[in-house]
Amino acid sequence: MAKTALLFPGQGAQHVGMGKDLCEAYPQARAVFDKADELLGFSLSQVCFEGPEAELNRTDVSQPAILVHSWAVVEVLKSTEAGRSLLERGTVAAGLSLGEYSALAAAGALSWEDACKLVRARGRYMQQACDLKPSTMASIVGLDDEKLEAAIAPARDRGIVVLANFNAPGQVAISGDTAAVEEAMRLAKAAGAKLTVPLAVAGAFHSPLMEPARERLAAEIETTQFASPQIGVVANVDAVEHRNPAKLKDNLVQQLTAPVLWAKSMAALVEQGFDEFIELGPGTVLAGLLKRVAKTATRTSIGKATEVAAIL
Repeated sequence: MAKTALLFPGQGAQHVGMGKDLCEAYPQARAVFDKADELLGFSLSQVCFEGPEAELNRTDVSQPAILVHSWAVVEVLKSTEAGRSLLERGTVAAGLSLGEYSALAAAGALSWEDACKLVRARGRYMQQACDLKPSTMASIVGLDDEKLEAAIAPARDRGIVVLANFNAPGQVAISGDTAAVEEAMRLAKAAGAKLTVPLAVAGAFHSPLMEPARERLAAEIETTQFASPQIGVVANVDAVEHRNPAKLKDNLVQQLTAPVLWAKSMAALVEQGFDEFIELGPGTVLAGLLKRVAKTATRTSIGKATEVAAIL
């Protein structure tokens, strides 16, 4: 019998028009977006549906936008027997970076409304940390982790630069001070990297430069009600399944400055026999990354109205 994991996308999955078709087709999705507009105090739905792109790509907007889209999909699926059956197949949940909040909501560890408010604060604090000094990220493709780490080490003479997102084997995002990241890209290319691509992000996510955001977010998380989840949630910080509410909170706090161990998380699930992965929310990024780890697994992305209709 298949073992199923529910996956939730992270920042970068946003795009203008996201969720519009869902809301036009399903009142359950429209209700989620309307509630989010009320919770956040601005029309998130309008920014998602119409843009402008620059506004949607702001860290404090894109993060709740992705979570809300994911939750709209969940609510539509929950409204029918076929959709509930699909969700109930999931015995573990995982989310990439901010997607961990979506995973926790889907697992029943916190309400989606609280998750929405937390990621709005998270995005705001991360943006403020980015504004303190020039920083950035870049994707490095084609080097194994150890070779990449060795290659970029000399760049630390120019500032902070760390391996931040282990997305798939041979695909890692680095993060840090702008000058150090630029030098690290040059060094990685010289060491044989196939691609070095600057990322369109506000700054150095999942690096020590996010420490000011981590401290502020910790206070918000501490005052938010968490419960024991109905299914385990795999944490980005250690690629391990957790159920203890206090540990779930701590994982989210540590996540801001710690690397995202996504490739290790997916490999661990494959090793445990998971062979069906369902991505809930905008885009197909996670399904694409899985091809590198779980070549024979069933990968389904559900984010558009047509994809939902195929399930229902």
